[in-house]
Amino acid sequence: MAKITTKIVIPIILAGIFAMAVFIAVDYERLKPSFYILVLLIIIYVFLFGVATGQRITSPIKKILEKAEELSRGNLSSRVYLETKDELSELGKAFNLLAEKLEASQANEANTEKSLGVKVKARTEELEEVINALEQKVRNRTIEMQRLTEELNKLQEAVKNKT
Repeated sequence: MAKITTKIVIPIILAGIFAMAVFIAVDYERLKPSFYILVLLIIIYVFLFGVATGQRITSPIKKILEKAEELSRGNLSSRVYLETKDELSELGKAFNLLAEKLEASQANEANTEKSLGVKVKARTEELEEVINALEQKVRNRTIEMQRLTEELNKLQEAVKNKT
C-alpha cells in the first residue's frame, strides 16, 4: 500500500520543490532572509499537501484491496463502502455487485446441491426397493426350483424302484 502512496506523494512534492527552485533562481540576488523562511514554510506545506493528497487517493484503494482479500478468503459478505464521489466509488459499487452475485451464486449452488442430494437419495431408495423385490423373487424362485428338483428326484427314484 505504501507503494501507491509513494507514487502519488513524491511527484507532488518534487513538482512543488521544482516550482519554488525556479522561482528562487529567477530573482536570486534580490531575495531577503525572510523569503527563505517563507520558502521553508512553503516546502513544509507542499510536503504535507503531498502526503495528505496521497492518503486521500490511496485510502479508498486500500479499502477495496482489503475487502478483495477478504472476498478471496471466502467471506462473500464482504462489502466496500466508500464516501468518495469519483471512479473509486464506482469501483466500490462494482465490487459490491460482484460480491453479491458471488454470494447469490454460492447460495444457489448450495440449494442445487441439497435438491440434487434429496433427488439422488429418493431415486436410490426406489432402486433399493426394486433390487430388494428382485432379490426376493430370485429367492422364491430358487426355493421353488429346489422343491421341484426334490420332487423330480423323488419321482426318478420312484420310477427306478418300479422298474
